[in-house]
Amino acid sequence: MSYVLSEDLADLERNLGRPLELSTTFSMSSAEMDIVRGSQRNGRAHDITMFIHKGKQLLFNAKHFYPKELLRAPSGGSNPGETIEAGAKREAYEETGAVIELERYLARINVRFYSRDNSDENIDWTSYVLMARYISGEIEPIDTHEIREARFVDIDEIPTFNKIMKRSDRGGFHYRAYISEKITPLIVKDISE
Repeated sequence: MSYVLSEDLADLERNLGRPLELSTTFSMSSAEMDIVRGSQRNGRAHDITMFIHKGKQLLFNAKHFYPKELLRAPSGGSNPGETIEAGAKREAYEETGAVIELERYLARINVRFYSRDNSDENIDWTSYVLMARYISGEIEPIDTHEIREARFVDIDEIPTFNKIMKRSDRGGFHYRAYISEKITPLIVKDISE
């Protein structure tokens, strides 16, 4: 059971609007399942994914193991006792160096990751997807242990990133491409004005 509180989610909806609700499944190797399990300290079963815009561009980042040409929307988890909103602001800063203002609660995606190697092995996970506006900060990851780079990208670069993720054998990349494909149409109008 995740430590995200229902009161926090109610506040999130009150402050940022009702999200699109989606459910899906993705397969992962046993090694990937172990990585997800390793992130589940204190019962964590969620991530906060942020589509951060500045004008017509979005702030994306890359972890060290990503192919050189791949970037994606920043994401991370809230800590026990920390709201989703506070966790989003902290994670955005740690992963990109940006101070942000949250604007919309875009989607809540419930996903079941299942092992391609062991049919009895699965993990239920929730992604809270938010739209935010860049306020200030030098774009450079603070958490350089986890993040290799961060930069603004044009929205027309996103399909290329999605193709790279979908060509991979990593279920986590396939899921990130799914999020991007579902969310990009929701924000195109907002960032093009």
